[in-house]
Amino acid sequence: MQANYLRNLDLVIRKIERARLSYSPHHIVSLIAVSKYVSIQEITALYECGQRAFGENKIQDFKSKAQALESLPLQWHMIGSLQENKINALIDLNPVLLHSLDSLKLALALQKRLETKNTKMHALLQLNTSFESSKSGVFPQDAHVLYQEIQAQCPNIIMEGIMTIGAHSNDYKKIEQSFVLAKDVFDSLSGVGARTLSMGMSDDFEIAIACGANMVRIGSRLFQI
Repeated sequence: MQANYLRNLDLVIRKIERARLSYSPHHIVSLIAVSKYVSIQEITALYECGQRAFGENKIQDFKSKAQALESLPLQWHMIGSLQENKINALIDLNPVLLHSLDSLKLALALQKRLETKNTKMHALLQLNTSFESSKSGVFPQDAHVLYQEIQAQCPNIIMEGIMTIGAHSNDYKKIEQSFVLAKDVFDSLSGVGARTLSMGMSDDFEIAIACGANMVRIGSRLFQI
């Protein structure tokens, strides 16, 4: 298993490097290994190949994996939708970054609990740039105002930037357009501290980097045997 994972990681990193250099030699891209479908043993194997940042979709899985692997210096990201009744549990898990803040209502609920617990959390605003009803997120035209409302009303949430999921399509242009829209929003927020543009998964991360992504979330390509 580990030999396969090492090969997978090397291949993904080489593809990231090629896309990064094509975009700009000064561009830096972070890799988040999406571990939502894999076991503790598989996470450990990829860790031993050199990967440190992992992303989980569900609080229960995040908690069980983080506790089981607490002896390892892992960086955990919460990339799935957050329900209000799970906020306290997420705060206790202290993720490096919450990728899925998608409304002022959720932000205010998170702010209230963070304030009570006297702590802070770094977060990204999730956009729906493909305008698909199956996806969560704010529409691009509403993002700028909402981002700054969260900054103004939620001092315990440190807004780091934008996250989106590419269009679910075989059409390169549709996928590209969903990423271009996110990059446009990201650029418009650079003056108020946005520095992370999280977009691109196993099937479209090279397109995302070509559009300016500086963080990608990859699962199946890393963990395939």
